[in-house]
Amino acid sequence: MKPNWQTQTIAITGAASGLGKALAAHFTHLGSSVLGLDRCENDLAAIRKTLGNRFIPIALDVTDREAVDRVFGEHRDVDALINSAGITGKTNLKSQETDPADVERVFAVNFFGSYHTSRAVLPGMASRGYGRVLHISSIAGKEGNAGMLAYSSSKAAVIGMAKVQGKEMAGTGVTVNALAPAVVHTPLVEAMPGEQVEYMTAKIPMRRCARLEEVVALAEFIVSPACSFTTGFTFDLSGGRATY
Repeated sequence: MKPNWQTQTIAITGAASGLGKALAAHFTHLGSSVLGLDRCENDLAAIRKTLGNRFIPIALDVTDREAVDRVFGEHRDVDALINSAGITGKTNLKSQETDPADVERVFAVNFFGSYHTSRAVLPGMASRGYGRVLHISSIAGKEGNAGMLAYSSSKAAVIGMAKVQGKEMAGTGVTVNALAPAVVHTPLVEAMPGEQVEYMTAKIPMRRCARLEEVVALAEFIVSPACSFTTGFTFDLSGGRATY
């Protein structure tokens, strides 16, 4: 089934940088209308100048449930939602050394941000009989990375949410899945301590990071009409680290 992306509206959180930005550019080039959601309003405006009118910049803090509901109340006909917004919080710390406020902040963005947005779009998708939701998780959510309690735990919660929502939506024409990449070259990773990045990369049998275009290609399939019989699943993109 070859998708007609020109008829699709794709909402992408974290669209101002990293993977979210790459996804926004990709789907815009395919001809989709892309709702680029991010807190960084100036960066979104700059991306609009590059990508053109198909990219619709929307300043949004995904941790603000009321703001999320307002945005998706105005943009009801979303065909696919990709939750790419995420933060690592403070890393390279043992669990007992973490700051509870930092852990809560990471969960607010990584888990609750994805929860708020998916909660807002799923009813409309189900009523129309079609929709795709993709939560970007992480290999850390499957295996846990030492020194990354907040990030690993929040991404594990995202995987759990995808399993629940996928089963709840089964049979409606709506699929909900997760994607768990290993280390990807993004500003998020570049901002982490070198020791933490080395620790994560050393666990990858391919001995390299994932490339953005590899993540984008798999994400395109997951949110396409062709991916119609897989739901509640976490797709692996870990260079052989996690094969389950």
